[in-house]
Amino acid sequence: MHLADILSSAQIIPEMRATNRWEAIDELVEQLVAAGRVPAEHRQDIAAVVKKREQSMSTGIGFGVGIPHAVSDLISEVVGVLGRSSSGMQFEALDNQPVKLVILFLVPQGQFQKHLHTLSNIAKNLHNADFRNALATAPDAEAIYRVIASMKPGK
Repeated sequence: MHLADILSSAQIIPEMRATNRWEAIDELVEQLVAAGRVPAEHRQDIAAVVKKREQSMSTGIGFGVGIPHAVSDLISEVVGVLGRSSSGMQFEALDNQPVKLVILFLVPQGQFQKHLHTLSNIAKNLHNADFRNALATAPDAEAIYRVIASMKPGK
């Protein structure tokens, strides 16, 4: 699954307000609600399941990237949201560096293989320094989406 398949420009926050991973999860889930990808009545439950997963181990993978994710029976298809923070945020990342790009994604219950495949592709893309730099310098949500859409899966 390609990152562009689970995002739209409405699911991109070009400048996040969050200063830590917990605020980031709330802000990203709120963006999914605003984009119509998560029903408003599930906002708290979705945020709680992502935070529960995050408590077991930070999804800050290094390189200024965080990939909070969870499985939920409250959604019927894989959904994602991307947030960017030019100043970076505390994420307890593996390399102890601030996180500047956060991609939160949700996978429906019972789709473990899709969950692993999505996580793997996102991580592979975000390990590419040119891709991260293009995301960091894109001026707005539409430009960020174009960068994502131009990236080949897992390259």
